[in-house]
Amino acid sequence: MSKVKVAACSGIGKVFGLLARESALEAVKLIGVDKAEMVCLAHVVTGEEESIDKTKGKKFITVDGCPTLCAAKSVAASGGVVCEQYRAVDEIRKYRGAKPGNASELTQGGWEICDAFAKEIADKILEVSEEE
Repeated sequence: MSKVKVAACSGIGKVFGLLARESALEAVKLIGVDKAEMVCLAHVVTGEEESIDKTKGKKFITVDGCPTLCAAKSVAASGGVVCEQYRAVDEIRKYRGAKPGNASELTQGGWEICDAFAKEIADKILEVSEEE
């Protein structure tokens, strides 16, 4: 069974990117490295051969900070199969009035959102991994 790949766009200068990255990392930790693997989006975007080899035809979950969907678009353009795409901006909307933090630090409330988001992503990783 091949590992489900996870790619996250960290965004620039906003809490959404931090939440996307931390949630993706936590989801992989929850599932375990035997079933899931983080892929460096920067290497995919720059076309690094090793990362492209890890991308082509592989199943991916992408986690983006904002509606631009850099992770989802970059993985798809590199030949990856995007099974599910998430946006941190959508996740934060579920918590109206929450103060999750800033671009460099999550608050306690932000970490609580992160944990819930990571669980949602982890559940999807399991679902995708069982489809093989």
